[in-house]
Amino acid sequence: MELAKRVQTLTPSSTLAITAKANELKSQGHDVIGLGAGEPDFNTPEHILDAAKNAMDKGHTKYTPSGGIKQLKQAIVEKFENDQGLTYDPDQVIVTTGAKHALYTLFQVLLNDGDEVIVPAPYWVSYPEQIKLAGGNPVIVSAQEENHFKLTPEQLEQSITDRTKAVIINSPSNPTGMVYSKEELTALGEVCNRKDIMIVSDEIYETLIYGGVSHTSIAQLSEELKERTVIINGVSKSHAMTGWRIGYAAGSKKVIKAMTNLASHSTSNPTTVAQYAALAAYTSSQEEVMTMKEAFSQRLEKLYEWVTAIPGITCVKPQGAFYLFPNVSEAVQLTGFDSVDDWVKGILEEEKVALVPGSGFGADQNVRLSYATSLDQLEEAAKRIHRFVEKHQS
Repeated sequence: MELAKRVQTLTPSSTLAITAKANELKSQGHDVIGLGAGEPDFNTPEHILDAAKNAMDKGHTKYTPSGGIKQLKQAIVEKFENDQGLTYDPDQVIVTTGAKHALYTLFQVLLNDGDEVIVPAPYWVSYPEQIKLAGGNPVIVSAQEENHFKLTPEQLEQSITDRTKAVIINSPSNPTGMVYSKEELTALGEVCNRKDIMIVSDEIYETLIYGGVSHTSIAQLSEELKERTVIINGVSKSHAMTGWRIGYAAGSKKVIKAMTNLASHSTSNPTTVAQYAALAAYTSSQEEVMTMKEAFSQRLEKLYEWVTAIPGITCVKPQGAFYLFPNVSEAVQLTGFDSVDDWVKGILEEEKVALVPGSGFGADQNVRLSYATSLDQLEEAAKRIHRFVEKHQS
């Protein structure tokens, strides 16, 4: 059987691949420390679990509208108003089966064959694949480490062609943890307005920002930018609800209506019980969200200190999310490996620490370390990596 061409060009997820290898070693009895996880290690807060149980008891186990229950859409509208001063109507919001599916659905309704989307690298692994699945062409633009991995207005303008449909802005970023400032977004927004291109603003790590840095959505900067922006967000990272699969998109009524129509023929509605859990997440206490954020902030400080003490490793300090994205090219050279990918494999095989090579994110000299695990585990992982480098130094 010959598979469709659209799936034959897909690149497997490097994060899922390293997690699978780590789990295989664990099943063999090895003491593996996994730093590949893209999810909080906390359980979903108790009051959210209770809301889900209550929803089941009340019989909320049937179909809902494809775009989500009206109560959750209203809660999302109020969240935008309260947190960012953004005004949306409920018909400008679609609830989706995770933020990943919001992105997938958006690209499906936006792109025609050959349309281009500018993707700053380092990028989240699924952006280019989802664009290709929609018939589009991802235009990868390397955001330089010396500029803290951020796309500049000059790079954006030089990358725009007559086929450019949109640009992706991911802030805070996966994998780098970098956060765009209001001034940086303003400069990028001026280019988007002048060149008349759409903006896909992935804000899934919005609540996880540290060190006094604040989050700004490019949609906040002007009515014109809001009109050309689709915001992607969800409860996965903020409320430790990755497995519940509830994300959402907010944008123009035309785009959201098209996404809702497509969802009606693909997923139907997001899981009903999960929608009621997400409703509780947004309409009840945020105390546990702040507790998780504080824990991540403490881990960042410690892990950054431990990792940058390892010979040959440098790192731009992240401002958000829960990842370090250090440059390990010198450490790879010191230890005699041919590539970062081989170096990562060596660490997993010898020291049983699972990292994700930067090649999957469009950055061959870096690795991604998740600090969504305990401080004890992070300290032990850093010791093992340090030992590996010193052992192999030539």
